[in-house]
Amino acid sequence: MKNGSKDQITREPEQVKAFRDTWRDGIHSYLTYLRDRLTVARDLLADSGSIFVQIGDENVHRVRALMDEVFGESNFAALIYFLKTTGKGSEFIDSSGDYILWYARNRQASKVRPAFRVRSEQTLEEQYNMASIDRCEYRRLSKAELRDPSRLSSSVQRFMPSSIYSDSGGQTTNFVYSFQEKAYEPLRGYFWRTTMSGLDRLATASRLCVVGNYLRYRMYSDDYPIVRITNYWDDVRAGGFGEAKIYVVQTTTDVVQRCVLLTTDPGDLVLDPTCGSGTTAYVAEQWGRRWVTIDTSRVALALARARIMGARYPYYLLADSREGQIKEAEVTRTAPKEAPTRSDIRQGFVYERVPHITLKSIANNAEIDVIWEKWQAVLEPLRAKLNAAAGRKWEEWEIAREPDAKWPPQTKALHQEWWDCRIKRQREIDASIAAKAEFEYLFDKPYPDNSRIRVAGPFTVESLSPHRVLAVDQDDELIHLLDAAEGKRAPTERGADEPEFAQVVLDHLKTSGVQQAHKEDRIAFTSVTGWPGNFICAEGRFLEGEKERRAGVFIGPEFGTVSRPDLVAAAREAGDAGFDVLIACAFNFDARSTEFEKLGRIPVLKARMNPDLHMADELKNTGGGNLFVVFGEPDIAIEDAGAGKIQVRIRGVDIFHPQTGEIESGGPDTIALWLIDTDYNEESFFVRHAYFLGSNDPYKALKTTLKAEIDEDAWQSLHSDVSRPFDKPKSGRIAVKVINHLGDEVMKVFGVK
Repeated sequence: MKNGSKDQITREPEQVKAFRDTWRDGIHSYLTYLRDRLTVARDLLADSGSIFVQIGDENVHRVRALMDEVFGESNFAALIYFLKTTGKGSEFIDSSGDYILWYARNRQASKVRPAFRVRSEQTLEEQYNMASIDRCEYRRLSKAELRDPSRLSSSVQRFMPSSIYSDSGGQTTNFVYSFQEKAYEPLRGYFWRTTMSGLDRLATASRLCVVGNYLRYRMYSDDYPIVRITNYWDDVRAGGFGEAKIYVVQTTTDVVQRCVLLTTDPGDLVLDPTCGSGTTAYVAEQWGRRWVTIDTSRVALALARARIMGARYPYYLLADSREGQIKEAEVTRTAPKEAPTRSDIRQGFVYERVPHITLKSIANNAEIDVIWEKWQAVLEPLRAKLNAAAGRKWEEWEIAREPDAKWPPQTKALHQEWWDCRIKRQREIDASIAAKAEFEYLFDKPYPDNSRIRVAGPFTVESLSPHRVLAVDQDDELIHLLDAAEGKRAPTERGADEPEFAQVVLDHLKTSGVQQAHKEDRIAFTSVTGWPGNFICAEGRFLEGEKERRAGVFIGPEFGTVSRPDLVAAAREAGDAGFDVLIACAFNFDARSTEFEKLGRIPVLKARMNPDLHMADELKNTGGGNLFVVFGEPDIAIEDAGAGKIQVRIRGVDIFHPQTGEIESGGPDTIALWLIDTDYNEESFFVRHAYFLGSNDPYKALKTTLKAEIDEDAWQSLHSDVSRPFDKPKSGRIAVKVINHLGDEVMKVFGVK
């Protein structure tokens, strides 16, 4: 600054201040936006609910402070760091993960289900320094085996020689105990941790050992083979051969799955207001949770719908089912319950569980005595024969695991038979110990029914189309629908550097034209010029044979739905201006607008805009891609099926031909999929019936998508242009949604008397 001019010296603080103010305003706007949405989320949560927010490390402290403000510091649950990539080549230091902020709605009432991972042999402490062969013989591990547990064979189990003494007790736990013909007593001032009968069961179960001159309890590594998951998740990273990524900001399934399983039960509701590729909905569907997911991008919704509908899910055994009762009885070694079942998913699944085996649970397990007595009747005669053949007087604990090489074959066979029975007895005792011990549920491991394959349950992916939407101006002030119909809705303002949305649409409309169901029915404009109307913003000219026609172009909102009053007002304006046809371009039309086809002499052509127009800045304006498609109304007949029921027959889709001014049906072959909401409430379209048509082979496509064989008889009931009979709707209305082979869809509401 010493050699700088006076102007440079005085200007710099102003530039710094301007930058600081801009940066501060940007952060303030972001935090204000986030605070509003977190407040809404907090109010939606039940007392037992939780919220997870994924955030990068650059904003974690600001967002945590904000969540402390909204949810309260006392409701902070955890700050989780998870690995997601192998690093991005940062200029300073790689960031290979993200943070998750977990807050409870009410920490005292919060629902938390513990998550575990299986402890590997590599993580065992050096205290597990003894080896048991088939749970019978035992020895100390070598230093090489401690360093590399993979050296151990599958018949070897590691255990820790644990103390069997207690500093409190009484006469029942203070005695001399005989083990393998040697006497042991507690250390001075200590007692046994169990009674005489308890020590006998521990000996019977091969749970006692001698280290030096002391009696010890064998604590095996698989007595509690799991460790609780911490707030550092290094096992959820997306690898090169992991799940396919179909969306730019897609979170790995394992991360979302862990969050869902930590805080919900089957039947609970999960909300994801940022749908993206639909990972949360996909995970919730797999694990039997109800879900709602939201996104402003129709591209995201289309990807999510395809992902959820095209997936196969395991069928988990319900606790509230006969199959579940039988499985539960098998796992717990008890008699099956006889209570009636209702297949209520809220009762949960039958989960795998891992034992938490303790000395106390073994000492109190009377079933061990029964198993011992049963096998003694087999083992004792074999031991007597083996002693006679070998010329020995071995007690049970003295019989070596390997036979003497000098023995004759008959003696070796007796030795092998005795050890086979000995190992079977031990396995049966171990199974009893595991079944009678305390245990931890593994909520991520329910038992599947491998004879069934499940696809997505009833759900619908909706845009704004089925809803009645209030009209608003650029300041989000409400406008009465009648005012909107009279042209009193002002255009939406955009930033100074942004092209007007209407202009972007018109540029693509001029080059792309309007495509109908058949390629030969494309409307190609010779010119598209601006028009100073309230609703009509452009005049499009096209040829009908050799005669030129004029079309008034109405463009719907960038984010929103065109309603019937909008179309009425635009058609009235088109008639007054002498246009031959009205072309209404919109991302969505509400249900009632589908009934509006003509106003006086003016046909109304409803052209659905491709969602790609939301990314018009990145699109090359080549005139391809079917950006504007006219997809007509479903042509159906409602037939009486008797017994108070009706059925729907679909004849095709009505298609308007501007060249002739006529409407004709395209036939069932033009339909890929049609859906029925048999009791439409005018708020949401619920898929109650689904049928597949089309000139291609949808049966083959479905098999390919699901990667499974499909029952042809069941398929035929879905490959039909006539629905199954259903009860007349209580609401008096049904809704039919039709999707063509291009993925365009239209819905119409029908009244039923």
